[in-house]
Amino acid sequence: MAKFGKKIMIIGSGGSGKSTLAIKLGEILALPVIHLDKEFWKNDWIKVLKAEWYEKQKKLVSAQEWIVDGNYTGSLEVRLKAADTVIFLDFGRFTCMRSIKKRRFSKNQAEINTGNPVKLNRSFVKWVWQFNSKTRPNIIEKLLEYKDIKIVILKNRKDMKKFIEELL
Repeated sequence: MAKFGKKIMIIGSGGSGKSTLAIKLGEILALPVIHLDKEFWKNDWIKVLKAEWYEKQKKLVSAQEWIVDGNYTGSLEVRLKAADTVIFLDFGRFTCMRSIKKRRFSKNQAEINTGNPVKLNRSFVKWVWQFNSKTRPNIIEKLLEYKDIKIVILKNRKDMKKFIEELL
């Protein structure tokens, strides 16, 4: 695995394809995949308590190798301190909005990852719509602090497909 280390984070807006990419990379690189949504949400969309969430993530990223997909920007630092590679799916809002709309009509990775039925509620749609203007700048700022981490930024589905093909 010359291009990457063995501790890979995948971040990006809802609907960008983080879980799908994590699964594909896990297969290609033979690394275990951790879906943060599955770790954070209990049945009926009940959140894990904040203190428990930080401890859980610390334990998850203490492993020798992993691919972690999910944002959870409030605890991004926990994963950044352990990661050697970050893949940022820096997609446009319309691409992500189309993807979350598709989720509503098909069993998708989000439901599989959490065990909860997919919800396309107002707050989630708003978060995806505002991701590039509100969340993205904070992520970019945080990534710039970590000079020793390999950072890969993919701008669209075509870039992601090419990225995967280059690994095969």
